[in-house]
Amino acid sequence: MRKLAKIVTTLAVLLMVSSMAFASAKSKLIVIITPPHDNPFFKSEADGARLKAESLGYSTLVLVHDDDVNKQNELFDTAIARDASAIILDNAGADATIAAVKKAKDAGIPSFLIDREINASGVALAQIVSNNYQGAQLGAEEFVSLMDEEGTYVELVGRESDTNAGIRSKGYHDVIDQYPGLKMVARQSANWSQTEGFEKMETILQAHPNIKGVICGNDTMAMGAMAALKAAGKGNVIVVGFDGSNEVRDSILAGDIKATVLQPAFREAELAVEQAHTYLTTGKKPAKEKQLMDCVLINKENAHRLETFGMK
Repeated sequence: MRKLAKIVTTLAVLLMVSSMAFASAKSKLIVIITPPHDNPFFKSEADGARLKAESLGYSTLVLVHDDDVNKQNELFDTAIARDASAIILDNAGADATIAAVKKAKDAGIPSFLIDREINASGVALAQIVSNNYQGAQLGAEEFVSLMDEEGTYVELVGRESDTNAGIRSKGYHDVIDQYPGLKMVARQSANWSQTEGFEKMETILQAHPNIKGVICGNDTMAMGAMAALKAAGKGNVIVVGFDGSNEVRDSILAGDIKATVLQPAFREAELAVEQAHTYLTTGKKPAKEKQLMDCVLINKENAHRLETFGMK
């Protein structure tokens, strides 16, 4: 019996050594796919994931899908062809991305999603997103206070196909609509874009020159709106954003934009890589697939502590 037990133990050790050898032989490449980096939020995601992955001994490939589903599919094919260990993804569409993530899963490559969810469970190993509804309520409460609970306002929303755009807008309105003195006179999508935020704000001002406030689905649209307002001599209009970028931090400190909501992009990306590393080295999956991280209100009181989508 002792001899048999020794043989079994030896076989178990050999199997473990063989598994370790296989893991080390497999590509230690983490592919990071995000929207374009001209938005500092997405650049922060990519930087957070890349730096954490490299600190853990992985090589990285950072790619941009430009919010184009077809391009995203091609990038997944690249990751599969390169035998990536894992994919860190901020996706290009809640429904359109499901097939690509499943294709990677079938190829033995797990995906860890950040920022934006997909409309499916059990396909990605993790979906780590900011609590957009909670954050939007924080921003709306500050907006209501800044507006003294009355006046006309405009809402600029994000890309209509993006789940976060709808969640943030709902969070805003679940608060603002409780105040009958606040009247929305225009609501338009500026597709998360600073350029479109500027252009849409210019057009809206022609029809509604006396608005009191603008609430935006992200910081880049807020920056565009603020630029258009200042160009029209209306820099005193109350503008609130969402993301927590350094650019809006500086605008708040300069007295222009009044507030934003920090979603911890850098930390979300780091956490995705940490969970990928744990899975790749131990086989342990995250305790939950869908994980929410709370947001933080940023205004003139704490803007000086904001740095690269995190608090000092």
